[in-house]
Amino acid sequence: MSSQNTTNGAPPTEAFETAIIGGGQAGLSVGYHLMKRGQPFVILDAGARIGDSWRGRWDSLRLFTPARYSGLPGMRFPAPGWTFPTKDEMGDYLEAYAERFGLPVRTGASVKRLTRDGDGYRLECADGRRIRAERVVVASGAHRTPKVPPFAADLDSRIVQLHSSEYRNPAQLADGGVLVAGVGNSGAEIAFELARSHPIALSGKESGQIPVRHGSPPFRLVVRVIRFLGYHVLTKRTPIGRRVGPKVAASATPLIRVKSKELAERGVERVGRVAGVLDGRPLLEDGRGLDVANVVWCTGYVHDFSWLDLPVLDAAGQPVHERGVATASPGLYFAGLVFQFAVSSDVLPGVGRDAGYVAKHLARHAAKGGRPVRLPEPTRRHAWPSPELSRSTE
Repeated sequence: MSSQNTTNGAPPTEAFETAIIGGGQAGLSVGYHLMKRGQPFVILDAGARIGDSWRGRWDSLRLFTPARYSGLPGMRFPAPGWTFPTKDEMGDYLEAYAERFGLPVRTGASVKRLTRDGDGYRLECADGRRIRAERVVVASGAHRTPKVPPFAADLDSRIVQLHSSEYRNPAQLADGGVLVAGVGNSGAEIAFELARSHPIALSGKESGQIPVRHGSPPFRLVVRVIRFLGYHVLTKRTPIGRRVGPKVAASATPLIRVKSKELAERGVERVGRVAGVLDGRPLLEDGRGLDVANVVWCTGYVHDFSWLDLPVLDAAGQPVHERGVATASPGLYFAGLVFQFAVSSDVLPGVGRDAGYVAKHLARHAAKGGRPVRLPEPTRRHAWPSPELSRSTE
């Protein structure tokens, strides 16, 4: 339920009981659980369509985990279990998920600032709209700004530069050599694709690789082991999870689909880290300058939560919370954070468990009129979970 207030000719302020910021897998999962509990809410998504965060990736991208483990709570992914959906199929699935459960999503609603407003919150959107909510779930993650080294600006202006977030297909690049900077899964897959039409130099050092062929029977066993560890063992509830879980969650993902052998067979040259610029060309750490016509930066993102104008961030700018509950700001919640509760918290569909916890806490908070609540720890269950194998392709 919403209402509107107009003051002194300013844009009207809509009021909602709960606003969920972000209509990706985390926000939709929270919406599903809130709807099951009869809680009114609205989901605000910056994209023109639900699922656009997936559709905007490069054309050939496929999920690393099979369809059978890629669904959200209440709705399986509509594809054969051991096939690997495309990024567009994932986007369409999220859109169909919202439609199936009638989740109230407002697209084109980019929230740029969140502040306290009395006993509730004020959301300021990029288009000037203002929203007041008694409770807010931040399910958009941090604002992801493509990370490119400062010296990139010193490269010769004739060199085509793209961040992996901008790369779609080889037609975007000029004829000639390509430096792909970064050997995460994004870098490996983009380099492998581009090697069909361009000489490729791939810089950096990967953090290992899964030693079985993607999609093979041994791979299925590896998926099950990783699922169990990521869902049941490496959590904030276990000593080993509290000790090594944050490191595992923050570390680079091993190569999953494209391996070093395949890159070598396709003629990809492996080079060291890019250290700077020499005469307008990329300079490697061994002192060699690369004569290339293109650079694709697969160097990740800078995560920025500074748009949260609230006392809920630590010295490093990261949210302080207990399983997604911001105790320093009652009525504020998070979903889809890295290691929110487990290594699987921010992956498909590991977000479902955390979304359910957040929705349960939120509903009790609403029932108690905003007074603090604490949920009992659930009984441990040893069922196979369903997180996605990797949280990022970077």
